[in-house]
Amino acid sequence: MIIEPKVREFICTTAHPEGCRENIKQQIAYVKAQNIKEGPKKVLVIGASTGYGLASRITAGFGCEAGTIGVFFEKPSNGKRTATPGWYNTAAFEEEARKAGIYAKSINGDAFSKEIKKKTIDLIKQDWGKADMVIYSLAAPRRTDKDGNLWVSSLKTTKEAFTEKSLDLRNNTIVEKTVEPAKPEEIQGTMKVMGGEDWMEWIEALKEADAIEENALTVAYSYIGPELTYPIYFDGTIGQAKRHLENTAKMIRQKFPEISAYVSVNKALVTQASAAIPIVPLYFAILYKVMKKEGNHEGCIEQIARLFKEKLSKEVVSVDNEGRIRMDDWELSDKVQQQVISAWEQVTTENVAEISDIEGYWEDFYRMFGFHFPEVDYEKDVEIDIKIPSIE
Repeated sequence: MIIEPKVREFICTTAHPEGCRENIKQQIAYVKAQNIKEGPKKVLVIGASTGYGLASRITAGFGCEAGTIGVFFEKPSNGKRTATPGWYNTAAFEEEARKAGIYAKSINGDAFSKEIKKKTIDLIKQDWGKADMVIYSLAAPRRTDKDGNLWVSSLKTTKEAFTEKSLDLRNNTIVEKTVEPAKPEEIQGTMKVMGGEDWMEWIEALKEADAIEENALTVAYSYIGPELTYPIYFDGTIGQAKRHLENTAKMIRQKFPEISAYVSVNKALVTQASAAIPIVPLYFAILYKVMKKEGNHEGCIEQIARLFKEKLSKEVVSVDNEGRIRMDDWELSDKVQQQVISAWEQVTTENVAEISDIEGYWEDFYRMFGFHFPEVDYEKDVEIDIKIPSIE
């Protein structure tokens, strides 16, 4: 099949297997060049197929030479449509890991479920005995909890309606977008889906099965962002969930003092999760422009390689006064934010291409789905039914 990108607003409904493979290869090459070495050796990554979770798996595998088990929920090709990008990413990662003699196995299914937790723990017990690191990087629209209740997350404010400039991704124009306040049950639903409850359940299940090392490390990912986006993010439904996630790190440390549990607050990047948030893509496009000019822009892999090398490998992990690792320090520096606010105040449909890095935003967007890699011949007929070696 010859595959072209089919984009509907903030999602691409096709993925290119060769482009995804190239993406993996480039991330592996970057990590190898960082000379990380020190680090965990048996890493469970929950949410391992795209974005920060995928970058964590690549960094653990090819930076620390760790074996990895990745858990995710992706769709294979059905012969007529392509697989999801996370499926192709994982197939390519496992192939590269096997070539390098690095252990890599994957489990595809609902990470929130008891069944997938059991299946994962059985694999850890069988192949490793115990994991020494757990990365929690799940982003999902809904969750069925252990009691069978279905919870749905929403992207809303928690106070009054919020109106602000936004980027219409259909035609790259600047529009006003209003985000309505959430009902109490929507706030609760978002906390249940995107908060820390499931992270705690994973750690409890691993402990109960004696499948996690005494001195293990566990890290979950969060985002805070600038005051500009507070109403929709930090003070919105998603921010409430992220506060719950941060509080869960403290609860894990209290319940299991031998485990080091951290939340890493990462920088703003285009991911399949963040592209869906109103107002945020315009901020990202402006931020990209500023940080590239300042020479300190990072993608997922650069960010996570720095996290492993400069933070997690240290005897004492440096944290803020809330106990969080701050990887968003460069983004939130006064020098960067002053330039972002100035550009935000000036941006219009007429000057958006000049004031922001809208091209860079879209480049990252397409690359998530395996497109826009100059090394790939997109006019070539490719096989879309790709197998993940460890999944039968």
